[in-house]
Amino acid sequence: MRLDKFLCDMQIGTRSQVKGFIKKGLVSVNDIIVKKSDFQLDEEKDNVCYMGQSLSYQKLYYYMLYKPAGVVTATKDSQEPTVMTLLLDARGKGLFPVGRLDKDTEGLLLITNDGELAHNLLSPGKHVDKTYYVECAGDITDSNIRQLEVGVDIGDTALTLPAKVNLLSQSKGRYSMELTIIEGRFHQVKRMIQAVGGTVTYLRRLSMGTLYLDSTLQKGAYRPLTEQEIMDLNN
Repeated sequence: MRLDKFLCDMQIGTRSQVKGFIKKGLVSVNDIIVKKSDFQLDEEKDNVCYMGQSLSYQKLYYYMLYKPAGVVTATKDSQEPTVMTLLLDARGKGLFPVGRLDKDTEGLLLITNDGELAHNLLSPGKHVDKTYYVECAGDITDSNIRQLEVGVDIGDTALTLPAKVNLLSQSKGRYSMELTIIEGRFHQVKRMIQAVGGTVTYLRRLSMGTLYLDSTLQKGAYRPLTEQEIMDLNN
């Protein structure tokens, strides 16, 4: 890899900026000052330092975002603020959200540039668990819960796949639950609740696969995934 590309990938600066840094002797490779931008290095083995600070090359980046309501799950949008505006300081090129949460839905969102992992998490054949905390208006019966667990008609060609329901609270005209699904159909949770006579009033995603929303994160905040979280997602 070229030295200037390495530094750009590490977000030290733009291509023109890093060329200037290199010419000024601010960059060393294996403790030797290098002043040629096209110097070829082994990004996995060589020790690159910028202003005396060692740079460990990282190609893939993983972040957990606590998505707040009011932002859309997209990399760009001409009219609405996107989740990516909350990660302006995050390192990594080509970051994107894995899956989609509605504008009014909160909770766990994985942001990465690992296309293979994203495919594995979103592929319909993988049946990755996604758990939501749901508050609903209406009443729910044991029969309704069994319907959700077996599969309900939400207007698609096939019933939803079996879900897991953990009813948390229930009062006249209101109830809350944790609902785990293994699909990712359009507005699926809202449509499932509607299919049993209810209306979702609040929705927050708690987990996706082995990744759980960090209870210490504030809405709109993010953090890098730990090495263990990354390993678990890839297993």
